[in-house]
Amino acid sequence: MDAVEFEIWFAGVARLDLAQRGCVLLALSALETEHDRLVELTPSSPTAEGVAENFIAGPVIGEARRRRDERLVGEDVAAIGHRKVEASGCPHCASRSIGAWGYSDGLPRYRCKSCRKTFNALTKTPMAGLQKKEQWLENAEAMIEGTSIAKASERCNVDYTTAFRWRHRFLTSLSLDKPKSMSGIVEGDEMFILESFKGKRSDLPRPPRQRGGKAVKRGLSPEQIPVIVLRDRKGATFDAVLPKLDKASMVAALHGVLTPANTFCCDGGKSIVAFARAEGLAVHVLPAPGGPRPEAPQFHINNVNGYHGRFKEWARRFHGVATKNLPNYLGWRRALEALGSNANPRQWILGTLGLGPYQQSLQ
Repeated sequence: MDAVEFEIWFAGVARLDLAQRGCVLLALSALETEHDRLVELTPSSPTAEGVAENFIAGPVIGEARRRRDERLVGEDVAAIGHRKVEASGCPHCASRSIGAWGYSDGLPRYRCKSCRKTFNALTKTPMAGLQKKEQWLENAEAMIEGTSIAKASERCNVDYTTAFRWRHRFLTSLSLDKPKSMSGIVEGDEMFILESFKGKRSDLPRPPRQRGGKAVKRGLSPEQIPVIVLRDRKGATFDAVLPKLDKASMVAALHGVLTPANTFCCDGGKSIVAFARAEGLAVHVLPAPGGPRPEAPQFHINNVNGYHGRFKEWARRFHGVATKNLPNYLGWRRALEALGSNANPRQWILGTLGLGPYQQSLQ
């Protein structure tokens, strides 16, 4: 591009809207990355002077490359945040009338034209205030793989306590990302998770257990925490931790998720049948273990039971989940199921900012 062409192009920059500016930033970042890669691949002269110069400059070049990589990852997080701002608008008043307002702490800032407040993509999200943005994508990859906190800590080069705090900050928004409604045939069933005070050092109401442990009593008991799970034939999953296994708790957790347009399949538990009748649902009660009858093969609860099995198998690696954190782990597994083969660090970060797979489906 010659000087005249550049002047014409540059004169139009001020007229770009927010989405167009984001596209330009991403394109420039990609070009710079490709340029740096080509420079690294260019062979250098093997003279004694060149070797000495490389020996002296090596640490400086290494540090420069590290900073460049951190900057590029930071720009990636900024681009993810830009997508979230475009989709959600102002976090203060939800207005979509916003404009660019400079750059701070590695992220672009915006100003709402309605309420006049400024913000960035992290404002009013659980990620606000977290440092080391250059490690967020690596931590997201570790969470998708389901690694332990110790391994995530080593992988991201952060302290163990930081890795633990990151895990639950990353899961706060995902634990709330649920479908607002279900479609067609919906299967419902309860699963039970052993109550756990993992991480609590004192004032336990019972003797501590080691690495998950087992219940003192067989069968259902106050040691078992009930979780209701709904799943439709498209794979949409809704779950909730219940304070008690009764009709009132189910109605409070599930009201409005199902409508009379849904066909509800369950195993005939007293509480779940009472809930279905209270909501005016067409109910198909199936004998245990919930398989289909020959005359109606489409009605069964095999899908939701399969989900129970996958959740428990996946959660086994954690050697017990603290009951207070159970909603976060349910959201973690629910997001993995919803994303499927599309699960990647960028999608995961988008979910931590409040735009998870089910929220995206509503846009």
